[in-house]
Amino acid sequence: MRSYFKGLLFDNDGVLVDSMPGAISAWRTWGEKYHPGFELTSDHHGKRAQDLVLSMMGAELFKEADDYINSLEQELAHLTIPLAGSVELTTSMKPGTWTVVTSANPNLARARLTAAGIPIPAEIVTAWDVEKGKPDPEPYLKGASNLGFDIADCVVFEDAASGIQAGLDAGAGLLVGVTEHALDTKADIVVRSLAGITFQDGELVIPDNIRLR
Repeated sequence: MRSYFKGLLFDNDGVLVDSMPGAISAWRTWGEKYHPGFELTSDHHGKRAQDLVLSMMGAELFKEADDYINSLEQELAHLTIPLAGSVELTTSMKPGTWTVVTSANPNLARARLTAAGIPIPAEIVTAWDVEKGKPDPEPYLKGASNLGFDIADCVVFEDAASGIQAGLDAGAGLLVGVTEHALDTKADIVVRSLAGITFQDGELVIPDNIRLR
């Protein structure tokens, strides 16, 4: 598949990096103190930690509980590893043509990208840069704006249903689901990984052999 776009917008966790071992451990520890039995599942993927905490704890204990999960996840960020093709793709593209749109806070987002060996784009969008997180379209609209492009001229790469919905509602030109987790989403196409994908001079090439649908 070959197509032409101005910019690429990547979710981080589950698309560029695998942060799940650290995240699961952090949330399990958090749950022992604030919400016994809580387990991080695919239903929570793509959502900001602050939104999850607020929904479970309410306003009264929000700050205390939110600070705790942020601290736990930060401590385990070093366990993050790159997913197939992510380092090769992100290091091959020109700055200003791509960015990361993540639900993590800025410190955690940068720590995970650094641990995985992925460059941190100047235009990165984190949980603290928007009023509403995914599935609201604001994060991806912000990402396109940071690059100076219309969202219709951008491609969104996502693994989570909430992120796909955010990209859809934002009006992204193409929605690429990443890994089998995206098979049940409204992504335009779904790929096994980013391995072999290239983006040079506006031309996006997605090898047919990595497509799941």
